[in-house]
Amino acid sequence: MDLYQAIKKRYSCRSYQSKPIEAEKLARILEAARIAPSAKNLQDWRFIIVTDEKKRKALAAAANEQMFIATAPVILVGCSNNDDAMRCGEKIAPIDLAIAMEHIALAATAEGLATCWIGSFYPDKVRPILDIPEDIRIVELMPIGYPADAERHGNREPMEKIVCYEKWKF
Repeated sequence: MDLYQAIKKRYSCRSYQSKPIEAEKLARILEAARIAPSAKNLQDWRFIIVTDEKKRKALAAAANEQMFIATAPVILVGCSNNDDAMRCGEKIAPIDLAIAMEHIALAATAEGLATCWIGSFYPDKVRPILDIPEDIRIVELMPIGYPADAERHGNREPMEKIVCYEKWKF
């Protein structure tokens, strides 16, 4: 699958088959994250791969009771060991993690898998499940697996509503 096909095919999956992810596929997906760009080349992301069913259920409960998350054979927890900001004032951690995790989402799609970005969770409930230290930011959760639902794509804004040239024209 080429990049543009993966971009168009990726969607937020909310139901997964119980089929495990092959180790070589997961390794390729994680490699896509490892080589992602990061501010100052800090590579400040840290990923926890959760396959244990009991922990997946606990994470789903900590994610605002979104129990569909636990149906995925893998839940990836994206963390950062950095609290710095870029010169523009934006925090590095959520931006670096977003870039790396979108690499993961696209790589997973190219491998025939599906993902869903999960930002609705309680870090104080996730932290003890995975023994994450207090000084580490928990930025995102992402279930990964073979989809059990039908591919769904929401409506997208037309190009002229999101892009202008040379100056602000909205």
